[in-house]
Amino acid sequence: MIDHVVLNVADLNRSRQFYEQALAPLGYEVMEESLEIAGFGSKETGKPDFWVVHREPLHSQVHVAFGCENRDLVDAFHATAIAAGGQDNGPPGVREMYHPDYYGAFVMDPDGNNVETVCHHRE
Repeated sequence: MIDHVVLNVADLNRSRQFYEQALAPLGYEVMEESLEIAGFGSKETGKPDFWVVHREPLHSQVHVAFGCENRDLVDAFHATAIAAGGQDNGPPGVREMYHPDYYGAFVMDPDGNNVETVCHHRE
């Protein structure tokens, strides 16, 4: 089981704003923060499990996927993330190359990381 993921970012404020908006449809919110770090989590888990930190070395093209329970949430994430300044990297849709019910969407964050939401349920 994965406990948490941390992304190093160039501009903490920009990344915090992006993820605060983009992850809202998934129930994520800022749960902890300081001048150098912001931790996002859901009320369901009660703790941050996704962190953005202003520190070196910066990386890009990291792939992070957030699971969700229905395809409407995948659609909402994609639309919200694009509105928050993300770049489309694959619109919502079925990706049968993974499995017949794999419904996902991909957005590049401000640092060039590939952020995905995926639903594994048929609808």
